[in-house]
Amino acid sequence: AREVATLLASHHGQEDDSWGLDHGAWTVLGFMYPEADVPVFQVSIDMSRGLDFQLEIGRTLSELRDRGVLMLGSGNVVHNLRAVNWGADSKPHDFALEFDRRFADRLEHRDFAALADREGLGSLLHMAHPTVDHYLPALTIAGASDKGDDLAFMTDTIDLAAVSMRSFVFHAS
Repeated sequence: AREVATLLASHHGQEDDSWGLDHGAWTVLGFMYPEADVPVFQVSIDMSRGLDFQLEIGRTLSELRDRGVLMLGSGNVVHNLRAVNWGADSKPHDFALEFDRRFADRLEHRDFAALADREGLGSLLHMAHPTVDHYLPALTIAGASDKGDDLAFMTDTIDLAAVSMRSFVFHAS
């Protein structure tokens, strides 16, 4: 964690061990490592900065990949709880389908700048993410990827009409 704080110092990052893992980390890690037998540190997001800031954080941390550090971003490609439909057979909203499709396309084409272009994403971003806290981790992971990485989508479902569960992984090729 100290090494990461040093890497992020130029981005005003600082170490704070008074805060535990948030639900975005422990819910996922609990399934992956139920014995909690791996070292973990969490990097917070800064919602006061632009979307491109998260790409830069990922680029800064990318050198850790070469040393076998698993970088995990937990959030949702679409996360609009105001538009959730609790019905068992709820069909995804058009905005959720469109944002998820655009996200996947831009990720596949490594057009990360477009993923971080708030103006270019326009009102669709606001519909998909009234607040961007569930979107930012994807940008960090995209920023940490290497151009030669293989991309795989693990799942692409949209639950409750407005929560995209799309999962992806970059594998070093």
